Amino acid sequence: YSSSYDDDPELLTIMEREFGSKQKERDRYSSYRKQTVSTPVRHTTVIKENEPKKEYLLVDGYNIIFAWEELNELAKASIDAARNKLMDILSNYQGFIGCTLILVFDAYKVKGNQGEVQKYHNIYVVYTKEAETADHYIERFTHEYSKKYQITVVTSDGLEQVIIIGQGCLLISSREFHEIVKKASRETMETFERDEKRERRLTVPFPEIPVRDP
Repeated sequence: YSSSYDDDPELLTIMEREFGSKQKERDRYSSYRKQTVSTPVRHTTVIKENEPKKEYLLVDGYNIIFAWEELNELAKASIDAARNKLMDILSNYQGFIGCTLILVFDAYKVKGNQGEVQKYHNIYVVYTKEAETADHYIERFTHEYSKKYQITVVTSDGLEQVIIIGQGCLLISSREFHEIVKKASRETMETFERDEKRERRLTVPFPEIPVRDP
C-alpha cells in the first residue's frame, strides 16, 4: 500500500492489518528514553455520547462496471479504460459526499498476487489478493469494522447483499447508485455554474464617471 495514508491514520491501521505493514522498524532508541521523575497525574476519561461514527463507502468495482451501461460498453473495448473511467467518476463523487471511499476490484486470478491498495486522488482503490474476490474482501471488511464505523456498500450481488445487511451495514444497489451519482454530478455542475455567474457579476467593472474640470 502507499505511504499516502498519512492523512488518514485510521485507514492506515486497517490497511496494515489487511495487507501487512511495510513501515521500517521504529527507532530502537525510543525504548531507552531518559526517564524523569514527576508527580503522578490523575487522568480523567471523558466518554462522548452519540459521537458520530466515521463513514466508509465500499464499492464493488466490477459489479458496477457490468451494471452501468456506459461502463459495460466501454469494458467490451477495454476493461482498463472502464476501470479508469469508474475511478474518475467516484473521485468526483467523493468530493461531493466527503466520506472515505474504497473501490474494490477482483485480482484473485493473478497468481502470486499479495493484494494492493492505491491512493487515486481522493479515493482508495483495492486490488484483492490471490484467491480472494471483491465479495470476500467486502464481507470481511464489514464483519470486522461494522461496529466501529458506519459502512455503506454498493453492490447488486444477491448473496453479498444478504450478508452485508446481516452485519448491520447500509446497502445501495448498483443501479440505484448510478442514479445517485448522476444526481450528485448535476447538483455539482449547477453549483459551479451559479458560482461562476456570481463571480462574473462581481468582476464586472464599474462604468467610468467623467470628471468635469472645475
